Amino acid sequence: MSDSQRTLILHLATGGEPVVFNLSPKSVKSLKPRLPVLMASGGVDTLELDDGNTVAVNFGHVVTAHLDELPSHVRVYGSPNRKGSGFGV
Repeated sequence: MSDSQRTLILHLATGGEPVVFNLSPKSVKSLKPRLPVLMASGGVDTLELDDGNTVAVNFGHVVTAHLDELPSHVRVYGSPNRKGSGFGV
C-alpha cells in the first residue's frame, strides 16, 4: 500500500455521505490487516488521526470500509494542516 493510501472511508448503515478520516501512518499500518476482522465482528477500534487526535469507530454501524487516497471535495477529519480545534473540515 502506498503512503498516499492513508484515508479511511466509511459508508454507514444510516446512509448519507461517507465519513472520511485521514489516518496517521501508525494507524494505517495497524488497521490494514485488521479491517476485515473488525468489519466481520462489528468491533470497536480507536484510531489515531494524522493531526494527533483519536477517534473511536464502531464498525457494527459501518456497511463498507476501505483505505484509499484522499478524495477531492469531501469533508475529511484529522488533517494536520487544518486550523481550529478538534476535527478539521
